[in-house]
Amino acid sequence: MGRISVVAVAAFLAASIATGAAAQDNVTFATNWLAQAEHGGFYQAVADGTYAEYGLDVTILQGGPQTQGRALLAAGQVEFYMGVATGAINALEQGIPTVTLASLFQKDPQVLMAHPGRFDSFEELAGASKYILSATGLASYFAWMQSEWPEFSEEKYEPYQFNPAAFLADENAIQQGYVTSEPLAIERAAGFTPDVWLLADQGYRPYSTTIEVMKPWLEENRDVARRFVEASIIGWYNYLYGDNQAANALIRADNPEMTEEQIAHSIEKMKEYGIVVSGDAETHGIGCMTDEGWTSFYEAMVAAGVYEAGLDVSQAYTTEFVCHGLGVELMR
Repeated sequence: MGRISVVAVAAFLAASIATGAAAQDNVTFATNWLAQAEHGGFYQAVADGTYAEYGLDVTILQGGPQTQGRALLAAGQVEFYMGVATGAINALEQGIPTVTLASLFQKDPQVLMAHPGRFDSFEELAGASKYILSATGLASYFAWMQSEWPEFSEEKYEPYQFNPAAFLADENAIQQGYVTSEPLAIERAAGFTPDVWLLADQGYRPYSTTIEVMKPWLEENRDVARRFVEASIIGWYNYLYGDNQAANALIRADNPEMTEEQIAHSIEKMKEYGIVVSGDAETHGIGCMTDEGWTSFYEAMVAAGVYEAGLDVSQAYTTEFVCHGLGVELMR
């Protein structure tokens, strides 16, 4: 579990110039996995002093297979957590008072992969010999898939072991992955590029890579929350469209196994598939969320049997801090 603070020399100098060395608010942001390009905008805002310019001293607490960032948020040990809409709605069902402030990803990067040329359409993936998925995927997006295409059979489910061995051994299998990472891993391991289907482009549209806080904390720290959201948005523009070398160095310092090739590939795919900038974000800015986006996803998951009907899903988020066009001019 790595930690990296914004009190690096460059950030300190930027803060001194911008704020006259005024006192800064110390906050911690817990990510949902090991440091990677998919977290790049947050690291960018550390590296280039954007958080400091917004009066924040930010510690990034990277996640991993043994970390429980949401539990840390609920316990008050971190102020901000990198979440996803499904987790926020689960919290709402359980009476846990979290609120989502922004969605840095307009599209969740989740894909299904197949061996080249085996299937011509997403619907045909139902005919695969096995579906290699995580338990979380089975309970969320696979339930949605079955509601849309009943041909998908849970009997073909095989637990994902977080390595491609079972997929590579069966040319008729399909496997889950992130468009930004697993396809490249398959290419490096097996010498072929798998066919991929981005679930977001098939209609599965949860807000992803979100910023979550606890409601009681937000009520007392609204200005801190606003500054963190806005600085993160600027960080994402600068990461995707500016000089991101310093941010990538911080990512690799936190996660030494991360390669420059993987970072470059992830950035390329985030741009190609519109993971960060597409839909509402194109005109209203990175991080944008809408009532319609939350409601339509919730209703689709109710139809799939994932959530109970009758939840006031508006209690899971606020659009107060986003969709104002902040940073759009930085896209180039």
